Amino acid sequence: MRLLLVAYPGAGKGTQATKLAVHYGIAQLSSGELLRSEVDRGTQIGRVAANYLKRGDLVPDDLVFEMLSGPILEASNNGGYVLDGFPRTLGQAEMAYAVAQEIKDIELQAVVYLRVGHDELRERIRGRADRGGRTDDDEITMEHRFNVFEAQTEPLLDFYSRRGILLDINGEQSVEDVFGDITSAVDGLHL
Repeated sequence: MRLLLVAYPGAGKGTQATKLAVHYGIAQLSSGELLRSEVDRGTQIGRVAANYLKRGDLVPDDLVFEMLSGPILEASNNGGYVLDGFPRTLGQAEMAYAVAQEIKDIELQAVVYLRVGHDELRERIRGRADRGGRTDDDEITMEHRFNVFEAQTEPLLDFYSRRGILLDINGEQSVEDVFGDITSAVDGLHL
C-alpha cells in the first residue's frame, strides 16, 4: 500500500499518517520530520534546508528527492508507506510519477486530501505552538505557509484527481472520525 497525505499545515497529516502506518502495517515517511532530523544532526542536507524551514518555504526538490529516495524504496520493498509532506509541488509530483514509471511498485495508489478551513487550521496551529510545538508555528510563518500551500501545493489536487487517485476527506472532524473516513475510503479501493 502506497499512500500520500496532502493538506495545509496543521490539518493533522502527521497524526493521521501515524495512525494509518500502524493500522496498515506500513512505514510512515514524513518529509518534514526527516528534514528536521537532518537539521538537528547538522548534515549537509540539514544545513541547506534549515533556512528554508525557518522561513516556511519549501526545500528545493533535489534535496528532498535525495533525502527521501532511499526510505521510499526501502518502504516499498517492505509492504508500503504513507507519505506526509512529499510531493508538495506539481513539479515534484510529476518527477516522482516519472521515476515511479521506471521502478516497480513505488507509484502512489491513493492520495488523501484532508480538507480543513483556515480558521480551524489557525486554532490548531496556535494550540500546537502553545503546547511547545515547532519553531515554524508562529503567526507570520503560519500565514506564509498557507500562501505557499495555495500557490505550490493546491495544484497537486487536480493532478491526482485527473489520475483518479484523490480521496477528499473532511478533516474538521474528530481525529477518530477522520481516521475512519480515510480507512473506509482506502479500503474501498481494494489496494
